[in-house]
Amino acid sequence: MANFVLVHGGWRGGWIWKRVAQQLRRAGHDVHTPTLSGLAERGHLIHLGINLSTHIQEVTNLIHFEDLGNVILCGHSYAGMVISGVADRAAQSISALVYLDAWFPKDGDSIMTLSPEAYRLGAIEAARGHHGFAVTPIPPAVLGVNEADRALVETKATPHPLATMTEAIQLEGNHLQVETKMYVLATEWGPSPFAQFYTQLADDPSWTARLVPSGHDAMLDTPDAVIGLLLEAAGAPHQT
Repeated sequence: MANFVLVHGGWRGGWIWKRVAQQLRRAGHDVHTPTLSGLAERGHLIHLGINLSTHIQEVTNLIHFEDLGNVILCGHSYAGMVISGVADRAAQSISALVYLDAWFPKDGDSIMTLSPEAYRLGAIEAARGHHGFAVTPIPPAVLGVNEADRALVETKATPHPLATMTEAIQLEGNHLQVETKMYVLATEWGPSPFAQFYTQLADDPSWTARLVPSGHDAMLDTPDAVIGLLLEAAGAPHQT
């Protein structure tokens, strides 16, 4: 049995992992899919003070209070920032890191510093409609979500706290000492801001780089492929 902690990306919630989590649980694995503060079913709690540090602390607390060890920690999209901070604080509890079409920051980076100017200005403009502290969801078609799931995403996506995108992450490098590190790039949408990280890590012998033929929300488009990659990171057979 493996211990999976799957962290959703921007504008999403734990619901995005349902298909993947159900199959992993049926195979006997322990799976946690926390929803971060201010999003999805916790969207009513959104406020100006929710930032990247808030979300990092929430997932770190989950690992601590659930007494989880040998965790396969996966972050999608925005959550690449989150799992980097979590693993930097709690590397001793984590056996594998999986970045699923996700940001891969260095110390001092934020989503804003890693993004082109047009994205930065667009996010700030989008926040005007949410009292200046939350960003309107990106339309699912832009992210290459399959047509059958676009209505689901449109219904469940919620505004994302802006401060999580502007806060610079503080990293000491402990996350890079995790034994198994995998970067997965989704290939069926674009232009993707994540190709740069795949290119950066593909030739690094301490990383495993994989491609998945899906839109950005790979856990919706190709859940079986995502499960296979997670089990590969866990060193477990794919018998879901």
